[in-house]
Amino acid sequence: MLAKALRGFADGFVSLLLPLHLLHLGFTPFQVGCIATTTLLGSGLLTLLVGAQAARHAWRTLLLAATALMAGTGVALASFSGFWPLMLVALLGTINPSGGDVSVFLPLEHAVLSSSVGQRDRTAAFARYSLVGTLSGAFGALAAGLPTFAVASLGMDLPSAVQAMFVLYALLAAAAALVYRGLPRTRDTVSDDPAPALGPSRRRVYMLAALFSLDAFGGGFLVQSLIALWLYQRFGLSIEATGSLFFWTGILTAFSYLVAVRIANRIGLVRTMVYTHLPSSLCLLAIPFCTELSWAIALLLVRSALSQMDVPTRSSYVMAIVTPPERPAAASVTSVPRSLAAALSPALAGYLLGLSSFGWPLVAGGALKIVYDLLLLAMFRRVRPPEEQPSER
Repeated sequence: MLAKALRGFADGFVSLLLPLHLLHLGFTPFQVGCIATTTLLGSGLLTLLVGAQAARHAWRTLLLAATALMAGTGVALASFSGFWPLMLVALLGTINPSGGDVSVFLPLEHAVLSSSVGQRDRTAAFARYSLVGTLSGAFGALAAGLPTFAVASLGMDLPSAVQAMFVLYALLAAAAALVYRGLPRTRDTVSDDPAPALGPSRRRVYMLAALFSLDAFGGGFLVQSLIALWLYQRFGLSIEATGSLFFWTGILTAFSYLVAVRIANRIGLVRTMVYTHLPSSLCLLAIPFCTELSWAIALLLVRSALSQMDVPTRSSYVMAIVTPPERPAAASVTSVPRSLAAALSPALAGYLLGLSSFGWPLVAGGALKIVYDLLLLAMFRRVRPPEEQPSER
């Protein structure tokens, strides 16, 4: 969880500073969207590669390799200014434009976490894990204002100050590596198979992967970098004000995870995922119609208090409905398609923002998420995790 906090803080400021950096380099909104798409595509491919090797190597080894890649990404961002070199960094690196965690670290950490707690404590453990990541991401969003502070107080020029933040990103990767060194060097189950196999739960996992991909495709229209760009285009909101806004949305999101545990204990994991997600999607549909910044901010805050309650419940649910040997594979198979699906939409969102400041990406993302919610409820409301079975009560 400490490593998660370090990475969340780094992702929090990079997701906001990346579009500002790219715009200062002279890139168009469409090019910014293309780079965001490439980052998500690269994350998906890298996660797939790690999933194929997870049975052969200790998780500690893979996590340390991922932090080395993260450090290299920060150095490259601070060094390169051309579009195609940055596209290569986006493809091969660990840049996260969503302000969340769609990286190679996620399935590895989920497998570690689910193996260390009991069934009744699993959702609460994932809620604490998500809470740590989101709170650190919120403070990272606040840190996005540091370059402006450096310009005013230290006399630095803004591009150099932003580049310094990318160097900080690399240093935080090194700190996370020191934390991961405390994990055991070996795993209990290391196999010579090329990939961890899915057995009796294969059909469920593939169905969930398809549904999660639909949700992620809708979410790709709403990555934090592009919402920040839309707020700037529509209302002229400064990067400092945007960072403050995302700090508070992050705070609301973080504490919603703890609320989600209590709701799930009463109505179940699937119903919690759906009944909290639907109202947040309706907020997304309403935001583009706001003519006042205050109303748009209010709806973004309401949405942030509801939209991510499915994060710990979804992770807990996937780990619960598969057998323990299938957990690393299930985490990877449900994570990779989500990243690949999310990679398709930021470029479309950037294109739409280049055409109009109305907020069509918000409408598209909200509509797709509503379809996902309804399908998830219809297909999985009767598939209960062990702790929700009548015999376990």
